[in-house]
Amino acid sequence: MIRFTNVSFSYPDGTEALHDVSLRIDDGEFVFLVGPSGAGKTSLTKLLFCEQRAQAGTVEVNGFQLNKLRSRKIPFLRRTLGIVFQDFRLFENKTVYENVAFAMRVINAPTALIRKRVPSFLSLVGLSDKADSFPKQLSGGEQQRVALARALVNNPAAIIADEPTGSIDNELRDDIMNLLIRVNKIGKKTVIVITHDTDLLRRYSFRTIELCNGRIISDQVGFDGYHQVLDGGED
Repeated sequence: MIRFTNVSFSYPDGTEALHDVSLRIDDGEFVFLVGPSGAGKTSLTKLLFCEQRAQAGTVEVNGFQLNKLRSRKIPFLRRTLGIVFQDFRLFENKTVYENVAFAMRVINAPTALIRKRVPSFLSLVGLSDKADSFPKQLSGGEQQRVALARALVNNPAAIIADEPTGSIDNELRDDIMNLLIRVNKIGKKTVIVITHDTDLLRRYSFRTIELCNGRIISDQVGFDGYHQVLDGGED
């Protein structure tokens, strides 16, 4: 379960990114997190994996109380999360296989388990034939799928995907979404998708949480257009 209770967060320059945010995402939910640039989406996401800490309120993620979490425990929190970053963050000097295996090596997984799980997850995302390729040899959609395989390989409780369809065409967009839906339904994983893609939001009717100016202004199933759109900087 993910729960924010009266959470506020400001940057050192005084910019308030989140104001009195309260929300609950139960295990196994599929949720879209939306809003204009500057709404607070990225700040909220960084609180989930303790890249930032809230100044007020409480954050609970998969049984961890983040406002009380010691720094040495943060890696244990992050093992419960699979994060697909918008810029993929693949190692350019490692093959596809090595990029996915790295996620297992950092938690000291046995070599035999790595050899079993990595090919399985490359098959899941349709990249078995790209195991020995390097990221620069892949399309944007293929890199996205490597990032997804890496996020999934350690069997996390929740997947956080930041703009997973932002750099790919409509056909690949549906492939990525179908993978995330399959992981959600069959794997019973919590999935949080951060997106600006209004076509995507209208095509897939899931719970949609809308942020604007650091506040939740809508929380409903389905998307019928932004309730409020204001100019702002990057969140």
